[in-house]
Amino acid sequence: MKLLNILVCLLIATSLLLSGCAEQAQEESMETEEMATDDMEAEEDEAEEMNIVETAVAAGSFGTLVTAVQAVGLDETLIGEGPFTVFAPTDDAFAELPEGTLEGLLEDEEALTSVLTYHVVAGEAMSGDLSDMMVLETVQGEEVTIYITDGNVMVNDANVVQADIETSNGVIHVIDKVILPPSMTS
Repeated sequence: MKLLNILVCLLIATSLLLSGCAEQAQEESMETEEMATDDMEAEEDEAEEMNIVETAVAAGSFGTLVTAVQAVGLDETLIGEGPFTVFAPTDDAFAELPEGTLEGLLEDEEALTSVLTYHVVAGEAMSGDLSDMMVLETVQGEEVTIYITDGNVMVNDANVVQADIETSNGVIHVIDKVILPPSMTS
C-alpha cells in the first residue's frame, strides 16, 4: 500500500512538473511570437520613417535614378517635407533608353532636371486615388496621364509595376520606363 501511495505521488508530481514545463514552453512561444510581431512592426515603421530618397537607396533598384537626382540637387527637395508622388523608373528602365540618351542627360543639367521633375507630382496620390484618363500636373510643369485597363495602371506609356511604396514624405510608384516630357519629344 505504501508503494502504491509513493507511485501515485510520483505520478502526480510528474504530471505537475510536465504541466509546468508545457505552460512555460507556451509562454516562451507566445513571447517569441510577440517579439517577431514587434520586429515586423518596427521594420514597417522604419520604412515609413524613411523619406523618398532614403527609400529609393534602400530598395537597391534605383541607383541610376538616385545618382541623377543627386547630380542636379533634386535630392534636397525629395528629402523635404512634401508630400510628393514619384513615378520612379528602375535601373532597367534607364538601361532601356536609346544609346547615349542617359549620358547626354547627365551632361545637360537643365534637360536632366526637366526629365526628373516630370516624374514627380506635388501631393500624395495613392493608387486608390488614381482613375482612368486622370491628368496630373508634374513638378516640371507638364502633365502626365493615368490609364487604367483591366487593373493595369500606366503613367503615359510606362507601366506601374509596383504601387504605393509609402515613405515619410510621400509615395513611390515604380514604373518600367523613363517617361519624357512632351516638350522634349517633339
